[in-house]
Amino acid sequence: MAPNWSALLDERDHRPYAMPPGPWHMTMSWLDLLFAHWPVDAEVLRASLPAGLELDTFEGQAWIGVVPFRMTHVGPRGLNWLPGPSAFAELNVRTYVVAEGRPGVWFYSLDAASPLAVWAARTGFHLPYYRARMRCEGVGEGWIDYLSERRHGDAPAGVFRGRYRGAGEPYRAERGSLEHWLTWRYCLYAADRRGRVRRGEIHHLPWPLRRAEAEIETCTVTEGWGIALPEGVAPILHFVDRIDVVGWLLGPPL
Repeated sequence: MAPNWSALLDERDHRPYAMPPGPWHMTMSWLDLLFAHWPVDAEVLRASLPAGLELDTFEGQAWIGVVPFRMTHVGPRGLNWLPGPSAFAELNVRTYVVAEGRPGVWFYSLDAASPLAVWAARTGFHLPYYRARMRCEGVGEGWIDYLSERRHGDAPAGVFRGRYRGAGEPYRAERGSLEHWLTWRYCLYAADRRGRVRRGEIHHLPWPLRRAEAEIETCTVTEGWGIALPEGVAPILHFVDRIDVVGWLLGPPL
């Protein structure tokens, strides 16, 4: 069942800044989502960012996130029900940035199983979407079996293979905590064809986080950008059953 998208806007006190003006334009629901975060060298990430973006850190530490999940209800307002284009698996590699005082997400890659979604996001949102062979399926006892193999012509190879599941009841992260800092983001940043940074706004209810377990067999999805995951360091894990999201078009260059 599709959510009541407009009702999402009724709860907004959790936002770090005011809701964007004007009507929202698109929807998506994120399901069976794993947040896997590793501490990484801040200078490596800082060197990879375009001018106009400042790397965001938590108590001086930079973080990289690998986020596998699946999507439904993806599309423009009123056209988010088509069974093929509106539902597919996706895996993101992301870090955290600030521009004009607004914390947001910077994506290194967004691997997706939908060629149409890849084309639309690259064309309309200037995001580094890449075609990938993907599998996301439940295998019993709450486990999600996940495979992503990046197969885009001009993209570096990258594979994620493993399984994960949620543990315990959903909760809201405490303000000021690391897990709140990692997830409390209501915009993304993208660089257009001229290299100008632009902001895309989203809105959703507070994250219903759960603790998570994961058995990650392969994770090379960060390596194409010179980002090595630290050996012997277990990632911080969170699981989300579902969250519904509305979004706006990209704003003008900053």
